[in-house]
Amino acid sequence: MENEMKPNENAKKHEHTVKHDEKTHEHKHEMKVEKKHVAPKVKKDFAIVRGFGLHMSKRHGMYICSFIKGKTIDSAIADLQQVIILKKAVPFKGEIPHRKGKGMMSGRYPVDASKLFIPMLKTLKGNASVNGLDLIKTRITSASTHLAPRPQRRGGEKGKRAHVILEAREVNSNKEKK
Repeated sequence: MENEMKPNENAKKHEHTVKHDEKTHEHKHEMKVEKKHVAPKVKKDFAIVRGFGLHMSKRHGMYICSFIKGKTIDSAIADLQQVIILKKAVPFKGEIPHRKGKGMMSGRYPVDASKLFIPMLKTLKGNASVNGLDLIKTRITSASTHLAPRPQRRGGEKGKRAHVILEAREVNSNKEKK
């Protein structure tokens, strides 16, 4: 009988220790909550999105960036959807065949790269709305592409990768007559 009583006594002591730890833990937690300072959120005047290591040529990304720069986010998405269905060409430089379009000498249809840009533009649109920017006045002010580390392929070839950074800001069109 004595052996049976000892485990029960140990269990009670253990429970008491656990309860004591819980009280101590709760007290520490309350102290932490009281000490926290809530910093006021600073309103950002821009929205940014970064795409790292995207599977596309730097050249394609570079020309798509120049194609969408200065446009609203919705019009850039619409234009890239036209590129995907081969209705609108992206202006390229070099010895490339001529394409139809106003102000376009030569161009291509970078379909796969355009498919990578559309989700980034949708994310940029969401970031702009979260930051409190007016989507009608928001324009893509900065768009750039940089080389990323290239993965090794079979036969010693290297794959193509690029980093893309898109930035949008609210642009006020001051066309007042003086």
